[in-house]
Amino acid sequence: MALHVLLPGTYDPPTLGHLDLVRRAARLFDRVTVGLAVHPSKTALFEPDERMALLLECVAGLEDVDVARLEGLVVDACEVLGCDAIVRGVRNGTDFAYEAQMAGTNQALLERIDTLLLPTTPGVAHITSTLVRQIATMGGDAGALVPPAVARALRERFA
Repeated sequence: MALHVLLPGTYDPPTLGHLDLVRRAARLFDRVTVGLAVHPSKTALFEPDERMALLLECVAGLEDVDVARLEGLVVDACEVLGCDAIVRGVRNGTDFAYEAQMAGTNQALLERIDTLLLPTTPGVAHITSTLVRQIATMGGDAGALVPPAVARALRERFA
């Protein structure tokens, strides 16, 4: 049985931590869909179309990895895309507690969906999109924390 997993997130912006998680999921599962979640209540640095373009550039060349825009509930996206499970990264105990709660909620909404939590690789565990946005908006260089396409987009945004 081929396993298709969804890796949902807002990816604002995509980081090296996100890319590490995508690569690891691609090694473990037959097919990975990186799901760009759009939350109308969140103010984003990059518009959804910009984030889609960045994600597509970041995962280019990764076999059996694609990107899809998600609107609404993640479990609804799992149904539409035909995903068998959700994969989420966890950096620490706080992330674990939050993700475990979300996993239970998602399974209550769609019983067949399990959520698999992958511990973050230590070398990228300190990276968050929030930190990247803060560095960039304050004129700093976040290039060591993001893929080259994102570093370029951040430089252009804050030039």
